[in-house]
Amino acid sequence: MATFHQISSENLECPICLTLFNQPKSLACSHTFCKDCLERISQTQPTQQAIKCPVCRKETPLPSGDVSKLQTNVPVSSLVDEVKTKSTTCTACEMDEKPPAVTYCQDCGKYMCKLCDSKHSGWTPFSTHTVVAMSEVLSGKVPFKRRRKCKRHPTDDEECFCTDCREYVCHKCVVLKHLQGGHQIEDAAIHEEKLIENINELQERTKSKKATFENHIDFIETQRDEITNMMRRLNDDIDKTYEEYMKLLSTRRETLKCQVKRLSKKLDKELQVMEEDSRQTIHHMKAMEELVTNGVKVPLEKDALIAHGTLCEDLKSFLGRDDPDNHSPRGVAERAQKIAFSKHVKVNELCLGELKGYTWDVKADVELPITDSMVCMTRAPDGKVAVGSSKGGIYLYSSDGELQQTVLKDVTIRKNEFLSDGRSVVRDVHNKMSLYTPQWEKLGVTFETMSEDEGGFGGLTVDKDDNIYVGYRKPKKIQVFTPQGGKAVRKVMCDGYTPWQLCSFHTTGKLVLTDGYSVVCLDGNGKKENVLKKKGVDPYPAVCRDDSVIVAWVKHEKGLVSIDRYTRDLQHVCNLITDFKIQKPEDRDWYYLHKCCEIAFCTPDRLYIF
Repeated sequence: MATFHQISSENLECPICLTLFNQPKSLACSHTFCKDCLERISQTQPTQQAIKCPVCRKETPLPSGDVSKLQTNVPVSSLVDEVKTKSTTCTACEMDEKPPAVTYCQDCGKYMCKLCDSKHSGWTPFSTHTVVAMSEVLSGKVPFKRRRKCKRHPTDDEECFCTDCREYVCHKCVVLKHLQGGHQIEDAAIHEEKLIENINELQERTKSKKATFENHIDFIETQRDEITNMMRRLNDDIDKTYEEYMKLLSTRRETLKCQVKRLSKKLDKELQVMEEDSRQTIHHMKAMEELVTNGVKVPLEKDALIAHGTLCEDLKSFLGRDDPDNHSPRGVAERAQKIAFSKHVKVNELCLGELKGYTWDVKADVELPITDSMVCMTRAPDGKVAVGSSKGGIYLYSSDGELQQTVLKDVTIRKNEFLSDGRSVVRDVHNKMSLYTPQWEKLGVTFETMSEDEGGFGGLTVDKDDNIYVGYRKPKKIQVFTPQGGKAVRKVMCDGYTPWQLCSFHTTGKLVLTDGYSVVCLDGNGKKENVLKKKGVDPYPAVCRDDSVIVAWVKHEKGLVSIDRYTRDLQHVCNLITDFKIQKPEDRDWYYLHKCCEIAFCTPDRLYIF
């Protein structure tokens, strides 16, 4: 007959931590776990108002989100207390009156007195067995690691594992039951090795994932320091001007400093939300990893095996989430870098100055040399703005709107883009493409593009790998060329949209196009991912260096332009310019937008730089 302690060792261990229950709590499904184990599981749940059982996956509501308010399993708690207090006798002796046990062999599953322990440790076959003191067993610090014996065939070890039944079985049970049912059987030791390998892999992935989020937090801290330094410089400029005006401007000074403080808090709050999200993710991963790591303590079976499998799957799913993106904290710092204090020079007015940088102002308003001739605009590698004319020539302007050079005066331009090495790709009004050196000398490279009659006009762009994308209006497709020229290396269909103007992302193979009515984001194969449009306004997009997208929304009849910033997925971020009044073109509603440090917006007649 089984002893009380043998029964306890088989029934009073938590399926998660694999030790004696500590403050056992029952779920609605009747499964019981330690209070601390349930609290750790609760920390990994999407909501802490309910908890999923790791064995059967049924949900149990958590009163006020508090595990301690779950029902205590009183019978199990009483049995655990009795196991810890009841004296255990030796199960290895053959005498009638058993002496008290002082040790426990986890491999033999035997309680041993001093004499039996001495004999056991002196016998070479038992030298590798794990023997622990009874005080350690009864305290719940170590599990009852048992040899697996078949319940149907007590003399046989459970040396096999049925993957269909998820249980260990002996060879006789395999032959008599499981093979007849067509079950998949594997060696128990091999199964345990796979289990340990899976745990080790999850630990490595968790370690890598945690490191990624920790690096993200470090990056956020760096951005916070930069913002703090910027805010400090703003305050210094404000204080210096304040000293010139003395008490006359004290009220204005305090007002401005309050603006800086609010701005600093706003930017810091954005970073704080990002940081807290990453810290919470690391906290969840750590809790899930600790739960999974318990599986290396002993061979798992029954509810413990099911619970461990569930926890492993949960951790795998969690580790499959996207890594943090540094674009968001970098964007906060970039916005702060654009803020500056502008001192007011009218002494007789009570205005110390103002903060500039969070709104855009027009920097240059330039009349183009030839009226109604602009057909394209792009940024040269040296920062100049290149405006192409269908009547001949490319006009190069500085970031202040000063005309610095005119090139290719005899070439009627349709589109123009630059490669990373400074070479220029030019598409003329006959759809012929040519390549020029940074010094605007024509190279002997030809491109087999579609003719004007066959393809019609369309956009032109260059991606991060210097692949050249040529759009065609009639077939609604794009040809892709390398800088070596010749035939197109592939084509991209535009999912029914006309590639009138084209932009490429700087870090991916995706494209942004406009057909004059919508802004469309395409993947590398031309499949539509996102579409953006507004009723009554025409969109003109440009891709920024951080792969965000800005769109100029033009009300042609009213001569008004608004510019908004969007994510790479065309989700709205903020408004940059609202209803800026432009000189309305007389003949054509043809516009171009580009973004570097400044925003350049071009009409058929004028160039605006913000």
